[in-house]
Amino acid sequence: MDPEDLRAEMVDGLEERLSIDDAVALAMRTVPRQSFVDEAPYQHRAEEQAGTTVLAPETVARLLTALDVVADGGPAVGDASDENDDRDPTGDVLIVGAGVGYTAALLAEMLGETRVHAVDIDRRLVYAARSNLESAGYGGVLVDARDGADGLPEYAPFDRILVEAAAIDPPRALVDQLAPGGRLVLPLGGPEQSLAVVDDAGEVIDRRGPVAFKPLLVDGEQGSRPTRNRTVREDIERQEADGYFAKTGWEQEWIDWDEQLQGGGRRRRR
Repeated sequence: MDPEDLRAEMVDGLEERLSIDDAVALAMRTVPRQSFVDEAPYQHRAEEQAGTTVLAPETVARLLTALDVVADGGPAVGDASDENDDRDPTGDVLIVGAGVGYTAALLAEMLGETRVHAVDIDRRLVYAARSNLESAGYGGVLVDARDGADGLPEYAPFDRILVEAAAIDPPRALVDQLAPGGRLVLPLGGPEQSLAVVDDAGEVIDRRGPVAFKPLLVDGEQGSRPTRNRTVREDIERQEADGYFAKTGWEQEWIDWDEQLQGGGRRRRR
């Protein structure tokens, strides 16, 4: 079957299950997902590729709906979408967790390449995302290797920030990089997460249902690194031996994510 027909079939299936905005649906019908996903790009499932999880199309659609961007010359993308929407078009957008670049390509299709920035802590994924975006026709998207919790301050402020990894609390640096009236969308929680919408004051203003994402990594935990270096986390864990959350230096819970994702449910100290 022709890739365009496969994309249409994929989006038709999403529209049967989700309340998906027309602009999101159009972008997903337009962007060639086969440029980003090696195997079965139009199946309704997540894929493991290049040491990362490529999000299922349904998850991507939910993220973009929560992000609520307003395309230049068109209606809003998200729940606020309306033919009479008179809000200003969304400006710059930051994606934390570039992955293979598919979400960045969808936003570039809706907003324009120069409005979209992405970072990933894994340099190998940065190279993959750049290559994939170039081959799909969105080479103007900026992708850089960074610690995601630090954002991209040189290009701030951002009207929208999307984090494709879980944290316990909204990272302060990302909140600080929001423009007035901007919004941050990210999975909040440990083993039990929900998709949260955060305003420019750092307050959660909406919850969009349960999700299951891997945690926002710290330096030394990249998939391309030969070993997992947890020295900083171990120091904090020793200092706060009786606490459930790290008090300083880390935005996330100290849990064994491999065990949690397999349903073990226990937190392991190191």
